[in-house]
Amino acid sequence: MHSAISRSLMVLVSGVLALAVTPVATAAPKPPAQAQPCANKTTPPAPIDTSEKPRPGEAVPEPLPVPPVPVGGDRMAECGLVLPKRALNPPDGSTAAAWVLQDLETGDIIAAKDPHARQRPASLIKVLLGLVVVTELPPGKVITPTKEDAEQECTCVGIAAGGQYTVDQLLHGLLMHSGNDAAHALSTVLGGVDATVAKMNSLATKIGATDTRAATPSGLDGPGMSTSAYDMSLIFHHAMRQPEFAQVVKTKSFEIPPTAGKPVITVYNDNKLLGTYPGFIGGKTGFTDDARHTYVGGALQNGHRVAVVMLRAEQRPTRVTEQAAKLLDYGIALREAKAESVGRIDYKPAESVNAEVAKPAQNADGSSNSGAAATAEDPFGTTGWIITLAVFLIIVASFVVGHQRKKALERG
Repeated sequence: MHSAISRSLMVLVSGVLALAVTPVATAAPKPPAQAQPCANKTTPPAPIDTSEKPRPGEAVPEPLPVPPVPVGGDRMAECGLVLPKRALNPPDGSTAAAWVLQDLETGDIIAAKDPHARQRPASLIKVLLGLVVVTELPPGKVITPTKEDAEQECTCVGIAAGGQYTVDQLLHGLLMHSGNDAAHALSTVLGGVDATVAKMNSLATKIGATDTRAATPSGLDGPGMSTSAYDMSLIFHHAMRQPEFAQVVKTKSFEIPPTAGKPVITVYNDNKLLGTYPGFIGGKTGFTDDARHTYVGGALQNGHRVAVVMLRAEQRPTRVTEQAAKLLDYGIALREAKAESVGRIDYKPAESVNAEVAKPAQNADGSSNSGAAATAEDPFGTTGWIITLAVFLIIVASFVVGHQRKKALERG
């Protein structure tokens, strides 16, 4: 089996080949945004359990309003696959109901599937909680968890009631191991669960995450919980700009010192791509029965920081992390091939989104993504693409030969 690097090169060659040999005249035109409403346009799929039942005396929250102008550009309103012109389809095997690939440097949306479809975030909402924490709490502040903090429904780090922990230590437990006990302890010091959820939702509104409403700080399902692949991409983009957050999510292991009779807690990062996928820079995993598997992660390769968000995915036929790796390969290949973007990460408060006049999404160079725009001329020309293709084929061939030679030597 080829390594992840070999896989990335092969996908990259496929992307270049597609752009080099597919004539514009024979390319199938992109359909306009669908007239019929997309699935889950206003709410996630119906829950399968009672986790979203309101507390006595409380009503189920109304669905969040859908902005008349899609956040991130016109194509973000499309259903199904949203791909650059002439791009190959993404690799087979993705089980996610919705996903987004983004360029963390430019904010371009590289490709997507149902980007604004509303789903549940599961523990990906801890990214939003982490943003509130790094904004409001100094990392050295000492927190003493309560009995309620320590006895949360797990996944848990294993903190002790009455122990002493810094904000930084709890943040590692929150983001690396998805500790619900760490989430509750941080929420307690932020003013309690309800106050923390209000702060999370206020921040989501402030940055323009119009599909997102937290119902719990941890990501456990609750009434009105909602997000989208686009929104989680926007939130992750914002989070990775915060040095404290970015450092934590790329940490492989971390030790929390003994306290309150508890021994040292060694926290290991749950993200299986860390240390196995070339250039991986961190991310977050999640799961609940209603949300199913959720994932966000990014990698730096060849000068491109590409991130993927996957919502409502399944672990079969292949693990979600392997599906994420293939989508990252695809996104990196499209960046290398200089494929046009299909949208953008757009930081806008909900009020300005609702009032904005519709306009086409812009590429990084300021050109329009409007479906009515003429197809852009290939800046490299046919000869340039053929040369580029030849170079990459040589690289791939050299890698494969070297890999086989190494295996032969090891057998010898």
